[in-house]
Amino acid sequence: MIIEKVIGNIKQAAQRPAHIERVYLRSDDLVKKIQRVQTDHGKELGIRLKNGKELMDGDILYQDDKNSIIISVIEDDVLVIRPTSLQQMGDIAHQLGNRHLPAQFEAEEMIVQYDYLVEELLQELNIPFAREKRKMNHAFKHIGHSHD
Repeated sequence: MIIEKVIGNIKQAAQRPAHIERVYLRSDDLVKKIQRVQTDHGKELGIRLKNGKELMDGDILYQDDKNSIIISVIEDDVLVIRPTSLQQMGDIAHQLGNRHLPAQFEAEEMIVQYDYLVEELLQELNIPFAREKRKMNHAFKHIGHSHD
């Protein structure tokens, strides 16, 4: 079966389907427009998205009267940074920006993929953080940049 569009998202669905098959993806697979995947029931699917939409946790790839196939994102190993001041936020944002490290922001948190060097830097700068397993809604994306 080839999937060319996302039908909706289970989080906004009026009712839950009777039977759900899941496709487990890492967050960095959410941006891939073409990929071959397998459901937790062993069904092979091809995903070829045409509309430029990125996949998200809970996206419905297929649905009929009895069955739905839904994306489930695998938790990432991340550092959740919780600066206590604008100064701390500026310091760590500058440091991570120099390393071209992609980050995501949720409420008062800055989230980056786990890296032991970043963990050491946060400890050295005395910036509060926690290492967590977290389901990310979007992939960590590098922004194109060069030092020409």
